[in-house]
Amino acid sequence: METKSVQPGNTIPLLTPYKMGKFDLSHRVVLAPLTRQRSYNNVPQPHAILYYSQRTTRRGLLIAEATGISNTAQGYPMTPGIWTKEQVEAWKPIVDAVHAKGGIFFCQIWHVGRVSNSGFQPNGQPPISCTDKPLTPQIRANGVDVAEFTPPRRLKTDEIPQIVDHFRIAARNAMEAGFDGVEIHGAHGYLIDQFMKDQVNDRTDQYGGSLENRCRFALEVVEAVVNEIGADRVGIRLSPFADYMESGDSNPKELGLYMAESLNRSGILYCHMVEPRMKTVNEKCECPHSLLPMRKAFKGTFIVAGGYDREDGNKAVAEDRADLVAFGRLFLANPDLPKRFELNAPLNKYNRHTFYTPDPVVGYTDYPFLETQN
Repeated sequence: METKSVQPGNTIPLLTPYKMGKFDLSHRVVLAPLTRQRSYNNVPQPHAILYYSQRTTRRGLLIAEATGISNTAQGYPMTPGIWTKEQVEAWKPIVDAVHAKGGIFFCQIWHVGRVSNSGFQPNGQPPISCTDKPLTPQIRANGVDVAEFTPPRRLKTDEIPQIVDHFRIAARNAMEAGFDGVEIHGAHGYLIDQFMKDQVNDRTDQYGGSLENRCRFALEVVEAVVNEIGADRVGIRLSPFADYMESGDSNPKELGLYMAESLNRSGILYCHMVEPRMKTVNEKCECPHSLLPMRKAFKGTFIVAGGYDREDGNKAVAEDRADLVAFGRLFLANPDLPKRFELNAPLNKYNRHTFYTPDPVVGYTDYPFLETQN
């Protein structure tokens, strides 16, 4: 399994090759999906060509930022979509740039559910969810602004298949744009997570109550996407332990294990799990083995994410707790992150204040590479 790195005598687990289905990865460092809010009018922009290509290595895996599946999927300014022809066409040169450097590029498809307000919705209507329970106002990532949420409209039972179909069409559109696959966003308090978590889901139909019923929507989405583009091109991101956007669960271990086992039936390529230590933005606990039952249960590639650095990423791979490790903030600020890991070089510090600005350069494509530093 292990191969020698450039440095003689040293094996860096994160930089060993890995076969993910039909994709031969040259290393195990993954670009996590990162919302950057620079897609004006929900259309990907040319400046994303440089952003993603900067972070591309030959046969490295990148997961694109969360991308809306429909005009009801939005909850943040300037996030990209993939439900219109214009959006699909705008993605094509971005995907081409990643492929030109030998990268493997997956599109994360997304619906925010109740994490929205009527200003983001067509005709000013309420956002949709599994529930009509409102979300309390939240302090935004900048620590200053407050996000207000419109009370959601509970989806009727016979409306749910249409939302499943929107995920299917988004996956088809991602293939049309040239992506290598899709990651279904089932984490962090957004629509799929809202259905799964008993803190949110208060339904009494076949999509609520028991664990099986609460996971039904997620698994129907997976099935629809698999039937459209093939299981070998599908991943899912889950965060059973997280309580983002008031989406906690009374038994996250049971939820995570049930999903890991159920996903095996569809034979999807990978499961991308978020560590319980990342429960809130500023909270981190050390619980390195919490995902092990899910890791052991899931038959495909297992990706972990959540505050990893070089040392504990290497340890997770070396101890076989993960096949791949996704990095967010570190990759955002260090476009050459795998090279820096190889050399154990210093890392650029990320600037949280520029994570979500609309600027096409600042905090986006201006983080320096090793060779441009003094």
